[in-house]
Amino acid sequence: MMPVYVVTLVLLGCAAALTLYRAARGPSMLDRAVALDTMTALAMCGVGAFAVATDDYADLPILLVLSLLGFVGSVSLARFFAGKSR
Repeated sequence: MMPVYVVTLVLLGCAAALTLYRAARGPSMLDRAVALDTMTALAMCGVGAFAVATDDYADLPILLVLSLLGFVGSVSLARFFAGKSR
């Protein structure tokens, strides 16, 4: 199980690095918003992988909080950008 966890962490780390690059370099504010939403999803994947690797599911409420924050953040940014286009 441990090699699978290590490979998962490496892949999540690579995805996080690419997402941080997009957040820093993104030409528009919408690119940065999508990158931060992706970082929230990657954090959720990391918490889930940690819970599976350690067989301790006490941290799963963190997934609920992260999913709610991601949803509310995405909806509020979508409303903000929709208002700017008019």
